[in-house]
Amino acid sequence: MATLMEVRDLLALSGRMDAQRISDQLAAPLPLINAMLSRLEAMGKAERQEDEVSGCLSGSCRRCPEGKACRKEVWRLR
Repeated sequence: MATLMEVRDLLALSGRMDAQRISDQLAAPLPLINAMLSRLEAMGKAERQEDEVSGCLSGSCRRCPEGKACRKEVWRLR
């Protein structure tokens, strides 16, 4: 079972990561990682950022049939 400190340490070592990658590296369920990241955010230790992937050709995500699939949420420590 992953701990809050392990999530924080992994973010500190990598700089920025998305929740799925953290989940894979710690072998923990994604809902648990999302809850831990939200807790770190509430404590003021981490912040979420939207990272745009350059795969969006039109730049208009509102009309995108994939529903903002080109935007990726990443986390980093404060």
